[in-house]
Amino acid sequence: MSNAEDREEIRQIARDFFEQIWNQGDPNAIDKFISPNTIGNDPQFGTGRESFRKKWREWQVAFPNIHFRVDEVIVEGNQVVTKWHLTGTQSGPLEGLPASNKEVSVDGVSIDQIENGQVVSGFDAWDSLNFRKQLGLPL
Repeated sequence: MSNAEDREEIRQIARDFFEQIWNQGDPNAIDKFISPNTIGNDPQFGTGRESFRKKWREWQVAFPNIHFRVDEVIVEGNQVVTKWHLTGTQSGPLEGLPASNKEVSVDGVSIDQIENGQVVSGFDAWDSLNFRKQLGLPL
């Protein structure tokens, strides 16, 4: 494949990651897009696919209508930067807080390294302070 084809493939993986894992809530997509030993910067999501899956389940319960709108995807080598906007309604428990039925709306960026079609490392930067304020969670 050419570099342009590689970039387009990685760009599509990033879009499919958010669409299938988060927007469609497909647990099988976790196995497809996240390597068994993936690492990230968010300690709540831990290290590895199964740790991600556990936290993902919690978010699916808390926000059954969670949606990530992908605004921009930039690819450089096997690194992909995805700018996104998250929305959802907290209709289930989260961090000990019962369902509040409050809506959240926050922006974020994910920087992921892709190898063999899977995320092997990720770095997420997002407006978690605003997210917590919107829900009334402790800061």
